[in-house]
Amino acid sequence: GLISVSVVPNVFGALSQANVKKASADLKSLRSAVEMYRIDMQSLPPAQAGLQALVQQPQGLRRPERYRPGGYIDALPSDPWGNPYILLTPGTDGRDFDIISYGQDGRPGGNGLDADLFHWQE
Repeated sequence: GLISVSVVPNVFGALSQANVKKASADLKSLRSAVEMYRIDMQSLPPAQAGLQALVQQPQGLRRPERYRPGGYIDALPSDPWGNPYILLTPGTDGRDFDIISYGQDGRPGGNGLDADLFHWQE
Protein backbone atom coordinates (compact mmCIF):
# COMPACT_ATOMS: atom_id res chain seq x y z
CA GLY A 1 0.00 0.00 0.00
CA LEU A 2 2.78 2.43 0.89
CA ILE A 3 4.55 1.82 -2.42
CA SER A 4 1.39 2.46 -4.45
CA VAL A 5 0.84 5.76 -2.66
CA SER A 6 4.19 7.06 -3.92
CA VAL A 7 4.35 5.29 -7.31
CA VAL A 8 0.83 5.88 -8.67
CA PRO A 9 1.01 9.71 -8.71
CA ASN A 10 4.41 9.59 -10.42
CA VAL A 11 3.20 7.16 -13.08
CA PHE A 12 0.03 9.21 -13.65
CA GLY A 13 2.07 12.41 -13.97
CA ALA A 14 4.47 10.82 -16.46
CA LEU A 15 1.58 9.43 -18.51
CA SER A 16 -0.12 12.83 -18.55
CA GLN A 17 3.07 14.50 -19.79
CA ALA A 18 3.51 11.79 -22.45
CA ASN A 19 -0.03 12.42 -23.69
CA VAL A 20 0.60 16.16 -24.01
CA LYS A 21 3.87 15.50 -25.86
CA LYS A 22 2.18 13.06 -28.24
CA ALA A 23 -0.59 15.55 -28.96
CA SER A 24 2.00 18.25 -29.61
CA ALA A 25 3.88 16.00 -32.05
CA ASP A 26 0.62 15.04 -33.82
CA LEU A 27 -0.36 18.71 -34.12
CA LYS A 28 2.97 19.58 -35.73
CA SER A 29 2.65 16.70 -38.22
CA LEU A 30 -0.89 17.75 -39.09
CA ARG A 31 0.27 21.35 -39.53
CA SER A 32 2.92 20.20 -42.01
CA ALA A 33 0.33 18.18 -43.93
CA VAL A 34 -2.05 21.17 -44.06
CA GLU A 35 0.79 23.36 -45.34
CA MET A 36 1.63 20.82 -48.07
CA TYR A 37 -2.06 20.71 -49.03
CA ARG A 38 -2.13 24.51 -49.15
CA ILE A 39 0.93 24.64 -51.43
CA ASP A 40 -0.49 22.06 -53.84
CA MET A 41 -4.11 23.24 -53.83
CA GLN A 42 -3.42 26.96 -53.31
CA SER A 43 -6.03 26.98 -50.57
CA LEU A 44 -6.71 25.43 -47.18
CA PRO A 45 -8.83 22.29 -46.92
CA PRO A 46 -12.53 23.09 -47.30
CA ALA A 47 -14.29 23.63 -43.97
CA GLN A 48 -16.78 20.82 -44.63
CA ALA A 49 -13.93 18.34 -45.25
CA GLY A 50 -11.70 19.50 -42.39
CA LEU A 51 -8.64 17.37 -41.73
CA GLN A 52 -10.22 14.46 -43.64
CA ALA A 53 -9.08 16.34 -46.77
CA LEU A 54 -5.54 15.29 -45.87
CA VAL A 55 -6.47 11.62 -46.26
CA GLN A 56 -9.12 11.66 -48.98
CA GLN A 57 -9.60 14.09 -51.85
CA PRO A 58 -12.58 16.34 -51.12
CA GLN A 59 -15.37 16.73 -53.66
CA GLY A 60 -15.70 19.90 -55.70
CA LEU A 61 -12.06 20.98 -55.88
CA ARG A 62 -11.33 23.59 -58.55
CA ARG A 63 -8.13 21.79 -59.57
CA PRO A 64 -8.48 18.15 -58.47
CA GLU A 65 -5.47 17.13 -60.57
CA ARG A 66 -3.26 18.98 -58.05
CA TYR A 67 -4.29 16.71 -55.18
CA ARG A 68 -1.44 14.35 -54.27
CA PRO A 69 -2.03 10.70 -55.10
CA GLY A 70 -2.44 8.94 -51.77
CA GLY A 71 -3.25 12.16 -49.89
CA TYR A 72 -1.06 14.05 -47.45
CA ILE A 73 -1.02 11.60 -44.54
CA ASP A 74 -1.83 7.91 -44.32
CA ALA A 75 -4.49 8.19 -41.62
CA LEU A 76 -5.85 10.81 -39.26
CA PRO A 77 -4.67 10.22 -35.73
CA SER A 78 -6.91 10.70 -32.73
CA ASP A 79 -5.51 12.72 -29.87
CA PRO A 80 -4.11 10.73 -26.92
CA TRP A 81 -7.50 10.90 -25.20
CA GLY A 82 -9.32 9.34 -28.18
CA ASN A 83 -10.82 12.58 -29.53
CA PRO A 84 -10.48 13.90 -33.08
CA TYR A 85 -8.18 16.79 -33.88
CA ILE A 86 -10.09 19.81 -35.17
CA LEU A 87 -9.25 22.16 -38.07
CA LEU A 88 -10.64 25.68 -37.77
CA THR A 89 -10.53 28.02 -40.75
CA PRO A 90 -10.03 30.83 -40.16
CA GLY A 91 -8.09 30.34 -36.98
CA THR A 92 -7.93 32.49 -33.89
CA ASP A 93 -6.03 35.75 -33.44
CA GLY A 94 -5.79 36.42 -37.18
CA ARG A 95 -4.27 33.03 -38.07
CA ASP A 96 -5.31 31.39 -41.34
CA PHE A 97 -6.07 28.15 -39.49
CA ASP A 98 -5.81 26.37 -36.17
CA ILE A 99 -5.44 22.67 -35.52
CA ILE A 100 -6.66 21.86 -32.03
CA SER A 101 -6.89 19.08 -29.50
CA TYR A 102 -9.53 19.93 -26.92
CA GLY A 103 -7.55 17.99 -24.29
CA GLN A 104 -8.64 15.17 -22.06
CA ASP A 105 -12.26 16.31 -21.72
CA GLY A 106 -12.74 16.75 -25.49
CA ARG A 107 -14.44 20.15 -25.00
CA PRO A 108 -13.25 23.69 -25.78
CA GLY A 109 -11.55 25.50 -22.91
CA GLY A 110 -10.42 23.96 -19.67
CA ASN A 111 -7.34 23.85 -17.48
CA GLY A 112 -4.63 21.33 -16.82
CA LEU A 113 -5.18 18.15 -18.84
CA ASP A 114 -8.49 19.56 -20.11
CA ALA A 115 -6.76 22.62 -21.65
CA ASP A 116 -6.87 23.09 -25.42
CA LEU A 117 -3.66 22.40 -27.35
CA PHE A 118 -2.96 24.29 -30.59
CA HIS A 119 -0.56 23.51 -33.45
CA TRP A 120 1.28 26.79 -32.90
CA GLN A 121 2.06 26.18 -29.22
CA GLU A 122 5.55 25.07 -28.27
